[in-house]
Amino acid sequence: MQITRETDYAVRCVHYLSRAYGRVIMVEEIAQEMCIPKSFLAKIVQKLSKAGILRSYRGVKGGFELSRHPGKITLLDVVVAVQGKIGINACAVDPKVCGFSSTCSIHPVWIEVRKKVENMLRKKNFADLTAS
Repeated sequence: MQITRETDYAVRCVHYLSRAYGRVIMVEEIAQEMCIPKSFLAKIVQKLSKAGILRSYRGVKGGFELSRHPGKITLLDVVVAVQGKIGINACAVDPKVCGFSSTCSIHPVWIEVRKKVENMLRKKNFADLTAS
């Protein structure tokens, strides 16, 4: 599994908004402070909003804020919102993509790795990450 640049930017965005919890922040500010191209960030915040991680506001005083407390948002939430399910191999996400999944002796290893990565990311929430 590799975290994409888009996911890295999404994590930076949520981290920034966690530090500013309770405030509505414009995309321009997030982009500038977190060194993210504004046009790319505009697409990312839409994915995060659709996933229920961010709340968006239109208009002159518009922008984005977290939809819930940073302690209730995990790294796994953000990764899945941007990249989809985690898997080191496609069969670990959807066994139907490989005709050997049911008989393959390696398949359970990929599943175990996926579960361990998911559990680790699930344990890391943005309140903890912001505090450190």
